[in-house]
This record gives sequence, C-alpha cells and structure tokens, in this order.
Amino acid sequence: MPNIEYPAYPADTLLQLESLVPCRESQVSTLLSIFGERHQFSFPSIFIYGHTSSGKTYVMQTLLNTLKLPHVFVNCVEHFTSRLLLEEILIQLQKCSAETEQTSHVSCDNFNDFVRFFKQSVANKELQDQTLYIVLDRAEQLREMEANILPAFLRLQELTDRNVTVVLLSEIVWELFRPNAGCFEPFTLYFPDYSIGHLQKILSQNHPSEYSGDFYAAYINILLGVFYMVCRDLKELQHLAMLNFSKYCEPVVRGEANERDTRKLWKNIEPHLKKAMQTVYLREISSTQWKRLQHDEGELGQLKGLSAHTHVELPYYSKFLLIAAYLASYNPVRTDKRFFLKHHGKIRKTNFMKKHEKTSNHLLGPKPFPLDRLLAILYSIVDKRVAPTANIFSQITSLVTLQLLSIVGHNDQLDGPRYKCTVSLDFIRAVAR
Repeated sequence: MPNIEYPAYPADTLLQLESLVPCRESQVSTLLSIFGERHQFSFPSIFIYGHTSSGKTYVMQTLLNTLKLPHVFVNCVEHFTSRLLLEEILIQLQKCSAETEQTSHVSCDNFNDFVRFFKQSVANKELQDQTLYIVLDRAEQLREMEANILPAFLRLQELTDRNVTVVLLSEIVWELFRPNAGCFEPFTLYFPDYSIGHLQKILSQNHPSEYSGDFYAAYINILLGVFYMVCRDLKELQHLAMLNFSKYCEPVVRGEANERDTRKLWKNIEPHLKKAMQTVYLREISSTQWKRLQHDEGELGQLKGLSAHTHVELPYYSKFLLIAAYLASYNPVRTDKRFFLKHHGKIRKTNFMKKHEKTSNHLLGPKPFPLDRLLAILYSIVDKRVAPTANIFSQITSLVTLQLLSIVGHNDQLDGPRYKCTVSLDFIRAVAR
C-alpha cells in the first residue's frame, strides 16, 4: 500500500512515484491535492521554495513525467531575458501539441504576443481537456526582468482563460518576490532540508550490486559522520560517496578484513575522508586524478593539487607579508626579540615560559597583531631593505580582500588596525618553499 494515495491515479503508478522520490512523500501528496484530476482547473500559480539540493526540481520533474502530465520546464538562468523565456515556453508547447509535427521559431517581443501565441498553441483538444503545467526553475531571475513578467505569470490562467498552472521554483522566500504594487498571491509550499536520516536513506539506495546493502549503509554512515557538519548538499554527498567507496573497500578486496570489520575499514578510510573534506565543493582535481592519488602509496601530506591555495600566485612582497603575518599570529610577542634579532642577548627562561611552551600555538589558533609588528617582522625576514611605501600597504589590503588575512576590530580604532592570519601551516609551507 503506497504512502502516496490519490484516487485519480493507479496505485502501481503512485507506488513507482514513491520509490523515485524518497523522503518527499508529504510534499508530493500536497502537490497532488492541489493539482486535482487531469481535467479539473488547478490553482493558478504555485510557489515552491527551499535551499539548494532540497529536491524541488527533481520532485517536480519526476512527478510530471511519472504521471505523464503535459508540462513545460524552463530554467530561468539559461533563458535570462523575457524574450528568451517566453519563446522557449512557446517552442516547448509546440512539442507538447500532437497536431504539430515539427517546431518553428516564434518571435515573441512582449507578454501580449505571448498570450496570443499561447492560446493558439493549446487550441488542440488534447491540451484543452487537461491541466497544462509551466514550471519555471530558478524563478528568482524573474525579478531581474520587466516589472510585468512576474505578475502576468501569476495570473496566466486568468489572462489566457485556459486550464494552465504556473509553478515557480526558487531558493528564496516569497516575501522577496512580492512587488511593491501587489500581485496575485500564489500557493506557497516549503521543501525543508533533508535530515541526516533522510540523507542516509537516499544515499544507501545506490549501493553497488557486488556488495550488500548493510555494508554500503555502514559506509554512508561513516561518510555522513565526517561531512554532515560541513556539507548537506545531496549532490555533493553523492559525488563524495562514489569517489571514496573504492578506498573504503580496499581491505575487503585484499582479504585483510571482512564486511563487518568496521574498525579496520574506518582506520583505512579516515585520513582520505579528512583530506577530501578540505576540497568539498571545489572540484579542484578531476575524479580520475583523485582516484589515482588514492592509489598512490606515498604519504598523504605529499599529495599535490588538493588545495587551490597551494597554487595561488601572489606578488613577491605579498608572499613575505603573508609569512610575516603567520609568524606574528602564531608566535608570542615576547619571542620576537629572540627570533628576529641577531644580537638579542641572553633570554632568561621563566617558569611561565616553561609551563606554556608545551602547548602548541597551532592548537590555540591565530592571535591578532598590530600593523607595526607585521612590518617589523617583514623587515627582518627580507634580505634587502624594504621601504614602507604605498605599494606595501596596498598589498596588505589585497591579502585582506583575498581572505588570507582578516581585520580584527573596527576600522575607526585610534591605535591602528589589527590583523589575524587565516591560512594554514601547509599553505605557508607551500608559499615559503
């Protein structure tokens, strides 16, 4: 018995639909209730919103295709002007019409022309007897078009006097769409983010046939334990699951462990997952390169190309400024004399220093430092004399813009700006090398 029930559609079709859209049964049931039966007039406009990868586009496409409802699906980013958008809708309408064998380009300059051509396109009996759905994906782009486009789409059923429903898919809320002059209010439907349980269920469905479902589910559980706090994008998690699964299976393939030895499997995959976490979303190397690096027997610290920062090109003095900023952030002020002066004299070790030298400053995080200290360290680590020109100060500003340095406190401080270095030790080693 399917969780999605609606008397107008066969039970086996709804069962198939339920298997294709896991964890979205509530939203699909709501949409079916709004759509009604094929020949019934539906709500004029529906606004569906939610964060990235919450299933809005996929659910709508799957729902319309599985139930074989006549529809037009247009991405507003690809068709970024009103003319491109209206013409694309008319072209797809021609494909929906059984009477039109081949499509022809229609020039549509304004919404009045669109309404006229729209009535001609849906004149055949097949489209008149059932609701036509126009789905506008990435609908937030409509706000950049003419002021009449959005209100006209919301009232398209009234303007054309046809059985048509416009569905807007967006990542932002309706309040940011509503024109100041007012407009017809659509039915709003929210798609919440997938919970960790939903992600576990969805990702576990794609397990390879040569391994058991429990084995792959355990792998997904480990993957989500590492990545869930930094990434909840379903597409990105699917990519990461596919990319790292071969490494997870290595002890089983070599016969060193069986599918139930979770501890051994975790120890094998842990360093690779942590390395992959540094490049989530970045796609800095291809999947083929990543797999080749995984099979390399070298140390993980020697892997090349895993961070865009190691390849960043900086001006000559910007590199020294960044190194000086790192030294100022992670070394106490009292050590500057010992590290950067040739004749610093004898430094007496106090009990305070002995107590705190055991704690690594890298664990405590970067500390803020004034501009004067940064320049003093810069002068000591550069071989030749550096004049404090506008060029040097502009490069400090550029490092802040690149988010390699960050300003601490307010800009109106009387004692001058204070900075903090935001890069890692590996990055500084690459720059220094």
